[in-house]
Amino acid sequence: MKNFKHKIAIAAAVALLLSPLAGCTSDGSNQASSSSSSITSTSSSKPNALSKFLKDHSSSSSQPASNASSQADNSQLQYQDSTQYPSQARSDQAIAPIRGQFSSLQFNGAGAYIVNNNQSTLGDVKPYGRPWAQNHLDSQGRAAEGDAYLTRQARQYRNRAQTGNGASNWKPAGYQQAFNLPGQYRFAYNRGHLLGYALVGNIQGFNASESNPQNIATQTMWANQAREADNTGQNYYEGIVRKALDQNKFVRYQVKDIYAGNEQVPRAMQIQAKSSDGTVNFNVLVPNTQNNILINYANGQVTRCQ
Repeated sequence: MKNFKHKIAIAAAVALLLSPLAGCTSDGSNQASSSSSSITSTSSSKPNALSKFLKDHSSSSSQPASNASSQADNSQLQYQDSTQYPSQARSDQAIAPIRGQFSSLQFNGAGAYIVNNNQSTLGDVKPYGRPWAQNHLDSQGRAAEGDAYLTRQARQYRNRAQTGNGASNWKPAGYQQAFNLPGQYRFAYNRGHLLGYALVGNIQGFNASESNPQNIATQTMWANQAREADNTGQNYYEGIVRKALDQNKFVRYQVKDIYAGNEQVPRAMQIQAKSSDGTVNFNVLVPNTQNNILINYANGQVTRCQ
C-alpha cells in the first residue's frame, strides 16, 4: 500500500508540472523539429524540477517513476521557466531550416551555438584607423548584415533620449507583439538591432535609431536582452565587445540575421568579433526563440505558452 501511494504521488507531480504545457511542446509547422536536424540535448542543460523530484522520490523498483522521467524531456519543462535560456531541443527546432548553412554547430549550454569552433572568419584586424559601420539588405529587402570596425571612439555612453534616438512607433516586418507574458521576458519581441547602439552610436553618419530598416529586424526579447554567462543572448556577446572597446582595443565586428526562405522573422543571429590583439575572438549563433512563446516565422504571429 505504501509503495502504491508513493507511485500515485509521483504520477500526480508529473501531471501537475506538465499540465501548463499544453500547446507549447511543439513549435508547429513553422518551427517543427525533424529527425535530420534535431540534436539530442546535452548534459550541459540545467536540471529541472521534475527531474529533481523523481530523483528524490523514486527507487530502483519504481517503474512508473522511471517511465515518467523518460517521457518528460528537458525541453518541455523549460517552457515553464521563462527566466532562463531556451533548451537545446527548443533552439534546434528554431534553427532547423537554416542549419544546413553551417558546417559546424555546437550548443554552448547557455542558449547559443558555437560556430566554427568559436573562431571568427573576419580576417586580420589592424590596431589603428577610424571606426566605421554599415548595413546590408538581402535580395528581399530584409535587414541582413551589419559590419563594423570599432574603436572606443565608436562607443556611445549617452542614452537614446539624450541623442535623439529614443522610442519609435515604426515596426519591422513580422513585429506582432505579445504583452504580459509569464516570466522575466514579458514581451515577445524587441526591435532587434544588428549593430547595437552602445557599440556604434557615436559613429558619425550611422543611423543607430530604432527605426532604421537596414539595421532592425524582429527579435525576441530573450535573444536581444539575455546577457549572463549562463544565459547568452546577443547582449552577452555585445558586452564582451563593449568591454574590449572600453579598454581601447580595436575590434572587427559582424552580425547577420539568418532567414529561412521568404520568412519575415529571422531564425537566428550569427555574431562574430575579433580584436587586433587576439583577446576577443568568437563566432556564435543566437537562436531567435523564447520559452514563453511559439513563433510563426513566416509572419511573426506568436502563440503564448501559459
